[in-house]
Amino acid sequence: MKKYRLLIDTIDQKGLIYKITEILYDHGTNIEKNNEFVDLAKNRFFMRTEIKGLVNEEKLLKDLRSTLSSHNKIDLISGAPKDIVLMVTKESHCLGDLLIRYQNQELNANIKGIISNHNNLAELVESFSLPFFYISHQDLSREEHEEKVLSVLEQLQPEIIVLAKYMRILSQNFVSKYEEKILNIHHSFLPSFIGSNPYKQAYERGVKIIGATAHFVNENLDDGPIIAQDVINIDHSLSWMEMQKAGRDVEKIVLARALNLVLEDRIFTQENKTIIF
Repeated sequence: MKKYRLLIDTIDQKGLIYKITEILYDHGTNIEKNNEFVDLAKNRFFMRTEIKGLVNEEKLLKDLRSTLSSHNKIDLISGAPKDIVLMVTKESHCLGDLLIRYQNQELNANIKGIISNHNNLAELVESFSLPFFYISHQDLSREEHEEKVLSVLEQLQPEIIVLAKYMRILSQNFVSKYEEKILNIHHSFLPSFIGSNPYKQAYERGVKIIGATAHFVNENLDDGPIIAQDVINIDHSLSWMEMQKAGRDVEKIVLARALNLVLEDRIFTQENKTIIF
């Protein structure tokens, strides 16, 4: 028996759950888990169902599409590990955390390689026996550098790209090639402090909470659909360096949480929002 995740995003209508489950029953599948949500304001129905059975995948999808509205998105996904690529610069906390989780088999993924515009983390990556691709941006335009990165990505064929503190802004051309497949971690509960040294900016502003936001990357800087967030309380006694250390702990936890949601196909995007089961 093979396990699948069925993802349905369609116009809401009466009897949808009955119609869908009847088709699944007719195809001899067993429903192991099910979640659904109706966005009343947009009249959209979202459903994530874990099923098991000997399935004619093409026939099942055809029957579902012929029964539901034509304005729908239906995916039938196996539970196989997804191929991912990590992109980094110099900071090691998010990368190190993901590599340890990967080594401990806590990520349902195959890490195909790590790409960096600096060589600082090569030794760390090689200690996990993973490919490290150093692509310097020195003396290159952004377009030239991205072409080199895209060439490596073309070889690796990732399903998901994780920006584990990759400190370069990606062009619209780059992002458009991997729509809703690039995951980023932002150093703030909300993108309030942009540019260099955000923790020093937060310290000087006297903030009382710091946090992190994991989101999909779109054409607008740090403005993609939010996947996961968390915060911790701080006070005046912390220096900006101590705030940075505390913030890094939040960043790596939020990024790992968001990545697991992606790997488990628990996320639907609607415009610039997410529905997460």
